[in-house]
This record gives sequence, C-alpha cells and structure tokens, in this order.
Amino acid sequence: MSAELAFMSAVELAQAIRQKKVSSLEATENFFQRIDHLDSQLNSYLTLCRDQALTDARAADEAVRRGSEIGPLHGVPISIKDLEMTKGVTTTMGSALFRDRVPDLDSIVVERVKASGAIILGKTNTPEFGQSGTTENMLGEPCRNPWNTERTPGGSSGGAAAALAAGLCTLSMGSDGGGSIRIPASFSGVFGIKPTQGRVPRYGGYGRPSANHFSQSGPLTRTVADSALLLQVVAGPDSRDVTSIRQPAPDFSAGLGGGVKGMRLAWSSDFGYAAVDPGVVQVTERAAKLFAGMGATVEDANLTLEDPFQAFFDVFATAAYTSYGHLMEEHRNDFSDYGLRALEHGQEVTGADMSRAIYEVDRLGRRLEEFFDDFDLLLSPTMAVPAFPIEQRPSVIGGREVEPFWGFLPFTYPINMSGQTAASVPCGYSEDGMPIGLHIIGPRGSEAKVLQASAAFEQAQPWSGKRPGVS
Repeated sequence: MSAELAFMSAVELAQAIRQKKVSSLEATENFFQRIDHLDSQLNSYLTLCRDQALTDARAADEAVRRGSEIGPLHGVPISIKDLEMTKGVTTTMGSALFRDRVPDLDSIVVERVKASGAIILGKTNTPEFGQSGTTENMLGEPCRNPWNTERTPGGSSGGAAAALAAGLCTLSMGSDGGGSIRIPASFSGVFGIKPTQGRVPRYGGYGRPSANHFSQSGPLTRTVADSALLLQVVAGPDSRDVTSIRQPAPDFSAGLGGGVKGMRLAWSSDFGYAAVDPGVVQVTERAAKLFAGMGATVEDANLTLEDPFQAFFDVFATAAYTSYGHLMEEHRNDFSDYGLRALEHGQEVTGADMSRAIYEVDRLGRRLEEFFDDFDLLLSPTMAVPAFPIEQRPSVIGGREVEPFWGFLPFTYPINMSGQTAASVPCGYSEDGMPIGLHIIGPRGSEAKVLQASAAFEQAQPWSGKRPGVS
C-alpha cells in the first residue's frame, strides 16, 4: 500500500495519470488495498464497486494510451455518498428499508462524475435519509472518526469525510441539507463546501421526493483546489431539477490564488444565540484573525439572529414525511429513532405551521442578504464542539443546556435556510487532538469567493500534511 499515492491531491493525480506517471489502475488497486486493511475500523463504506472500478480504471488507462479526449477527473478514484442514486449499484439511503435496492438510474451528480472520467470506488456511509448530524443507522456498525475511532466523524456525509481523511479515496461527494458536508468536514479535518442552493442539481429519482428546499450536493476534499475542480464537474443547470440555477456555473478555480487583500470579513462567535465550547471559540477566532495579516479587514459584526431551528425543522421534516411517510405504517420497526422523529414531526406540521416556517425562511434569507451588503464574507466556528463520542451528543455546551439532537450544529442549518454558500476549513485542534473547522460563509452565488478565501487560509496555515491515526 502506498500512502503517498493515497494522499495525492486530485489535481496532482489527474495530471500524473494524463502524463502516464501513474496509472489509474495502480491508484484504484491501492485504495482497495487500503480499504481492506483500514475500513473495518471506520465503516466508512456501505458498498464497494470493486469489479466495475477496476474495469473502469483499466479502460481509463487505455484511453490515455490511445490519446483519446479525456475529462477533468479522468482516472481519479472517488467515493459517492449513499444518498445519490447509482445505476446497478445498491443505494440504501442509509436505511434498512432499502438495504437491497438497486436503482436503474444515476442521479445527475453521478452522471456528471462518470462523465468527468472519475472512477467510483463505492458508496459511503450515511444516517438514514441523511437526517442526522452523526452517522449511525440500522445497516451495521456506526461510522467512526479516523482521528479517534471512539468519536463520530459527523454526518450526514460521515462516511465521505472519514474515508477521505483516512486516505481511502482521492475525492468524496457529499450533500448538505442542514450541515451535512460542513459538520463532518469540521469533525474529520477535511475541507468541504456547501454550494449555493440550486448550484448543483439534486434530481435522483428516489422515493416520492418533495421539493429540494435545503439540500445541496457538494465536495469533500483534502485541498481547496480539489473542491473547486470537483464542484466544476457537478455544478450547472439541469431541467430535471426545477430548483437548479439556470445560469452556467462560473470558473471556480480561476481566482484561487487571488488572496483576500481588500476583502471585508465579519466574525461572529455565536450568531447571537449559539452555545459554543470556549476552546472552539478560541481556535476559530485565532484563525479568523489570520486574515487580517493577509490584507483583509476582520471585524466583530455583532450579528444577532434568533435561533431559526423550529422553522428549519418544520420544513425539513415535512419534506422527509412527503418522501417517506407512506412507509411508516407498514415498516415502522425498520426506521431509526431519529428517522421516525423527523417523519412524525413532519406528519404533525399543519399548513399554518408550514406557512409560518416559510415566512421565517424568507425573513432569515433577507436578513443575511442585507448583512452581506456590508461584508464580503462571514466567519464563525463551523461547529459548537469538536467531535464527541459516538451516540453521546452533548446536552451542555459552554455551560448552557442544549437540545442534544441539534445543539452541536447551530451554525450550519441557518445557511441552508438562506440558500447561501459556506465552507468548513480545518483551522486547528482541540486539547485532545480533534480537528476544528472555521466556517466561511458567503452570499448566494459566491462560491468562487469562498473558495478564494479558503485557499488563502490554506496557504497561510496548511493542513493537508497532517494525517489521522487511522490512515
């Protein structure tokens, strides 16, 4: 097994494959060797596509030998979160109800990943229907954090982040409906970006899907440039998703070296309502201040919001019930506790409740839209705490009682509600060595600027050379 090959960036590996310095088959076989050796400690994959991946890798190498036209991720091994439909490959949605379901179509995201030439290694672990900020389900053992296997990697893209951090893929595709890219990015020490709502079409053909109010597919990577590359592959309109942005995506890589000189950055330690671990505040505030040394202005914005979770959960749970509520009566015992909690809440939401929730979503969106009239980007902690032991969600944070189900993720779901874009950048470690993420938030359509600022931070305080114990 080669750790050097496993931790090579996607930008470097794609170039090395084009230049015939590395073969796609060599990289793919190396990952399966590492998965066989390490993933029993992490449970990051639910399904492996070993035979198809090796066949595709051989074909990728043959295309290079022939001098054929190739895509931007040609031959690069990638993992796909198991909320994305994959034709001919088991797609569970993290649910025991769909343990054996094999779709006959690919989601738009998977179509685009395949068209880019990437090699799909397998499907990564996720909580049932992506409805949790940690990654446990009824399909098997919990997904574990490679920095400390007693801790959660976060969720719902927990398997994607754990596999990436441990060097079990070059790139990971995740999705984020309330923080599900940024939570595991922060907990697992990798980079992840939630695109603007509608930037990446989400059509996938599962269940009886409701409107895609909050969720966006997006990349989890070990470098910012890799996320820019993968986001370029999956972004852009598609008429099958009526919520997708109709304009073509901008060039996300063009400004990565532009720095932050002259940018106006706001800092908030709590959004005005969040309970946050003092150690997390200390690490993230120190990281935020680094931007001042790069030529940006950084000021405490005194951002004061009301906690919008009730409105978020009303909309989120109603969408879940719309898609899966018809299965509750016959298959009640097959649902996870948190899955049932969301579905039951969605069943109880009245039309008046939903109307009030939609108004709160619009109100928050306008409040944050106006906030960005005065600032280019907003900085905050990504999470209120570092990764905690599996199935031991904190009930007290910073001396304040919180609701264990969502109290640890107060900074992420408001940005799903506003539809804006946000990234989590690895920015330091807790006293016991767990990664901590800095949240970089931008207005709608500003993925390029968020990536630019993230790349500037990456250059000032690199993180990619630090590897977890399980790697």
